[in-house]
Amino acid sequence: MTAGDASGALPRNPIDALREIGRAINSAWGLDSSLDLITRRTAHLMGMDSCSIYLLSGDRLTLQASTGLDRAALGRGSLRVGEGLTGWAVAHGQAVASSDAASDPRFQYVPGTREERFQSLLALPLVNQDHIIGAINVQTQARHEFSQAEIDLLALIGDLAAGALEKAILTERLQRQVQELTAVQEVSQAVTSSLYLEEMLGLIVELTAKTMNVHSASLVLFDQPEGELVIHARPNLSAEYQRRPHRAPGEGIAGVVAETRRPVIVADVREDSRFRDPERARREGLCSLLGVPLVVRDRVRGVLRCYTQQPHAFSDTEVALLSTLANQTALAIENAHLSVRAAVVQEMHHRVKNNLQTVAMLLRLQMSDPKAAAARPALQESINRILSIAEVHEILAGASLGMVDVRALAERVSRAVSRNMLRPDQRVAISVGGDAPSLPSQPATSLALAVAELVQNSLEHGLDGRNAGHIHIDICDMPAAVTLVVTDDGRGLPPDFDAAVQANLGIQIIRTLIEEDLGGTFRYAAGASGGAAATLTIPRGG
Repeated sequence: MTAGDASGALPRNPIDALREIGRAINSAWGLDSSLDLITRRTAHLMGMDSCSIYLLSGDRLTLQASTGLDRAALGRGSLRVGEGLTGWAVAHGQAVASSDAASDPRFQYVPGTREERFQSLLALPLVNQDHIIGAINVQTQARHEFSQAEIDLLALIGDLAAGALEKAILTERLQRQVQELTAVQEVSQAVTSSLYLEEMLGLIVELTAKTMNVHSASLVLFDQPEGELVIHARPNLSAEYQRRPHRAPGEGIAGVVAETRRPVIVADVREDSRFRDPERARREGLCSLLGVPLVVRDRVRGVLRCYTQQPHAFSDTEVALLSTLANQTALAIENAHLSVRAAVVQEMHHRVKNNLQTVAMLLRLQMSDPKAAAARPALQESINRILSIAEVHEILAGASLGMVDVRALAERVSRAVSRNMLRPDQRVAISVGGDAPSLPSQPATSLALAVAELVQNSLEHGLDGRNAGHIHIDICDMPAAVTLVVTDDGRGLPPDFDAAVQANLGIQIIRTLIEEDLGGTFRYAAGASGGAAATLTIPRGG
């Protein structure tokens, strides 16, 4: 059959076609090669002028592979779910075909694809274990009536492709995480390396020596793991002096400065018993010394010292000047450490989020195993809980103070749960209103899990079997507590329902998280206008 042949006859035995598609999928290693092979073989075996694959991310379908559309549009051209015939197929979870696509009111051109060359279109969603990952379509330049046999064949190809593509997505994500972790390690080593630190501190010490008009200066910092005083910057001092052994706190003049937290002036280090190596001081030409502590938030971070080559009586003005320089140095070092620490913490949240999403995908793949049929509801609940925690870390990865916006969290979690549980034909609106308080990560994580359980309960029990409904989350920020009320317009609770007695696993989890872990309260009751209403109250500081 050639493209445009209206007979609808398949080009060859469908079994042979599927076998060839299967071999092509198994021969591909990465996501890009899988996409390319699937589109090329599908177009060839079905005798179509174009085959394209769109992958779903959020509510958008992005063109990732095509044999007939402009390659410049790959990764750029996109449709919202519900837009165009391809978006319609995803929104409704079924195939759609048109011999004159442009005349169909549902049709929409994807900009930049040069799609206007094609006339007929057949599209259907890519589904793996009730989870839509994208869409596949075929197109012809001449008018073509798609037969039921062609629709069935593309559906079978889609079933084969969906599982392979989701595994390829997982593999690519794991590889990308390895690459990112390697890059993070290299960057962390560069940021925390002695070269980076010495360059920054060396400049400070040089400026100190110049400002104080002395022969040399040095900076001694506490080594955190060992608690020793380590020289980090020492311009104008010999390599031999710089190789001196580290000092324990309290040892040497620097140790005295750190221990007393007060400036120390030594008229001649060559004659002072506290100076551990007077002979080396003579060889270096060192005489008078002034040392001041580096203190940040009542914590000694190190000692800044300056030396003269001739006897010198340091004045109160010079002591005050060096103390000011020490305070500025201590703040610079602390800010540098805080910046690195904050970046590391945010990167950790980002990695944790990625790893949780990977675990969720692994569980989703496990659901495809026929042996796991009985465990699928439990696996889906576990996926929802894991993704809820991932949303907390996603917010923390972009937060600067380690606080989580509760309203944004509720929106993310409810959206993630509904995306995993709603049927293609089910229309349940989820809204979040009220205040936008912030909570630390630990109570926010507990709250995210509780919200996920409540939304899941509404979808599973209150709205089960219904094609439409509404779930609303109202947030109230009070001085002593944060309250969330989750309501739905479902069938409501049984008349004799007692949450304390008839508690399923989800309710037990909520009680543990809210009441035991956070010291809050949880109440499940009938809604004022039908449905169910759950109230969570979390005390601040809980």
